[in-house]
Amino acid sequence: MVTRDPARPSAEQPAKQRGRPRSFDRETALEQAIRTFWEHGYEATSVTDLTRAMGIGAPSMYAAFGDKRSLFEEVVRVYGQTYGGFGDRAFAEEPTVRGGVARMLHEAAAKYTEPGHPRGCLVIYAATNCATPEVEASLRDQRNANVGSIESRIRSAIAAGELPSTIDAPALARYTGAVLQGMSQQSRDGATRQELEAVAELAMHAWPASASGSAEA
Repeated sequence: MVTRDPARPSAEQPAKQRGRPRSFDRETALEQAIRTFWEHGYEATSVTDLTRAMGIGAPSMYAAFGDKRSLFEEVVRVYGQTYGGFGDRAFAEEPTVRGGVARMLHEAAAKYTEPGHPRGCLVIYAATNCATPEVEASLRDQRNANVGSIESRIRSAIAAGELPSTIDAPALARYTGAVLQGMSQQSRDGATRQELEAVAELAMHAWPASASGSAEA
């Protein structure tokens, strides 16, 4: 007969989870990480900066989010679903690509200068002086993907007869992305919402009218 060690859990009694339970709210900590990266960029943000802002120790951060790069990847994803999601919503809800771009630029003017969080776009600003090749490449790919998405929508509008067939879709998409990125930097430099809305208006003057000759935005 084998005597079971009473200190050793049986198959019917799984071992208790070691370590203390998490003593912080993960979503709150993640929000603070978003704001920290947004304010300082990826390279200038240290683990100490993050843990101080998140109100947790480094071991808790690593256990909940992984290393700095893993945390940043989650930050970028959540930012795109929340603060940075206005562009996707504009294209999804507006009936024309021109209307979608106009709404996106005007909402950027509001979001980039909105009180209560850092100015500009996290994805654009976080790449400033970034010396980590993998992070810099990931952010560049995301920005290029955004331009590619605009180009795809422009091509669809041309195919549907919404925009003239003579339009250079890649150039127009790249121009739109440049305006959006410029508005982000201008907001960091202190431009007001009204000033950025004026930029949005001027940008839409450069946008072609619909194939029927009207400009709905």
